[in-house]
Amino acid sequence: MILLNEEQIKRFYKMEDALKDVEQMLMAKQKDKVLAPIRTVIDFPEKNASSLYMPSADLEDQIAAVKVVTIFPDNPGKGLPTTQGILLLSSTENGEHLAVMNASYLTSLRTGAMTGLATMKLANIDAKSLTVIGTGRMAFEQVLGVLSVRKIESIYLYNRTKEKAHRFKQQLIDHGVTAFLEVVDDVNEAVSSSDIVCCATNAKSPVFDGNYLKPGVHVNGVGSYLPHMLEVDRTTIRKASKIVVDDVEGVKEEAGELIDAHKSGEWSFSNLHGELAQLVSGKIAPREHEEEITFFKSVGASYYDLAVAKGVYKKAVELHLGISFEM
Repeated sequence: MILLNEEQIKRFYKMEDALKDVEQMLMAKQKDKVLAPIRTVIDFPEKNASSLYMPSADLEDQIAAVKVVTIFPDNPGKGLPTTQGILLLSSTENGEHLAVMNASYLTSLRTGAMTGLATMKLANIDAKSLTVIGTGRMAFEQVLGVLSVRKIESIYLYNRTKEKAHRFKQQLIDHGVTAFLEVVDDVNEAVSSSDIVCCATNAKSPVFDGNYLKPGVHVNGVGSYLPHMLEVDRTTIRKASKIVVDDVEGVKEEAGELIDAHKSGEWSFSNLHGELAQLVSGKIAPREHEEEITFFKSVGASYYDLAVAKGVYKKAVELHLGISFEM
């Protein structure tokens, strides 16, 4: 068994790796070669926090994983990260435990790859402007995912704590992002001029007014992951001609904005266009005309974590990286 920490993984596993590995996993899922039970969530209301336990298995590669991720939104005030994760990778051929790895970076990276794949299929090919709502840990890889598939010229950053948005801007500059970057005060004004909108917040009420969305916009919603959370309003859901989700079973249990719209009678889960696996494999149509509004909603299914963990393990073995130890 090998042990891999976050800094080691960051050095050799990048967004281009994640995009390829997530796409391959989605192809396997379309062939019914992936097992992914609904995750178990334990809430800690007094801390506004949650622990998520996420198992999955790839029957083609005979490999399984379980990820444990904790989400404690008040942690930054204590000098701790909001999201912390660890993942155990095992062989389903002989039961051998193969690797233990930090999963915090991988959680952000696989979500960014999911957004990248959805954006590749659903955003207009000439999309040039991006609004990012919420500039926490998940947001950075959201930007990288979009930049991997579209030539973005302008990026508008909005966060309730403006200083955090400015730090995020500098992080993008340090990474080498050359697009025009602006921290904005008016989120709806930014949304109204954007070709792509990415939301990565723990909001319990919508973070922008869907009436400001312009024709042809693509929206990614990846922050809210519990039934009581809402990033996107009913207006956005009603206006979207195609709503694609990461996992149908998962969103029916956990996607607060879709659950709310369904319960209100203003929208129905029967109106879903389909899953990301169907979109990537060509089983459902991508964007079909320039004016349609599209929406990708993710709550984070376990097989996406397995996709990147498997990729990390294979690359680490090839490069002879990681600390070996016996159980």
